[in-house]
Amino acid sequence: MPDNNIPIILASASPRRKELMEQAGFSFTVHTSNADEITEETSPGELAESLALLKANDVYQSIKNEYKDTEFVVIGADTIVYYDGEVLGKPEDEQEAFDMLTMLSDRTHQVYTGVCIIYRGGLGKQVELFHEKTDVTFYPATSFEIKEYIKTGDPLDKAGAYGIQGPFAIHVREINGDYNNVVGLPIAKLYQTLKGMGVM
Repeated sequence: MPDNNIPIILASASPRRKELMEQAGFSFTVHTSNADEITEETSPGELAESLALLKANDVYQSIKNEYKDTEFVVIGADTIVYYDGEVLGKPEDEQEAFDMLTMLSDRTHQVYTGVCIIYRGGLGKQVELFHEKTDVTFYPATSFEIKEYIKTGDPLDKAGAYGIQGPFAIHVREINGDYNNVVGLPIAKLYQTLKGMGVM
């Protein structure tokens, strides 16, 4: 179990990230970022890191005065799906979700999660950035199967229009890399990085 006496703030409204943190035994609070997610980065790993930094720094700036005399940590994260040179964000509607899933069917794509850790401690403000990449391969999915999945509403708030831990799991042929990274947070790498920073 992680032993963090330093307050940890998760800069994310994602219920999946919150669940992963809870499952791993972290003690933390949630403070959602309101940052405009605008970045000039184009490579998927750096893009995910840049967006995670925007979120974490936004929350850091908004809460730092609440922790004037104490150490604290802010964790931001952003997950993107990448296929054939294109970044796939959250679908705007059911048709876009259908188009995304049809494109990904019977193919391998990449999921990148960028993580930003901002730690204010005895040495001042420290910032650590990293990303994880996982390859995901789908079985062929028929138009009927994709439409039935979209009816559940599950894909509409997820990058790439699917959640690997939900009903679409039946179409996942293979995962090469960290499963939790696809869910939305590479929890083991996060823990190891926090430990390296002296937070744990």
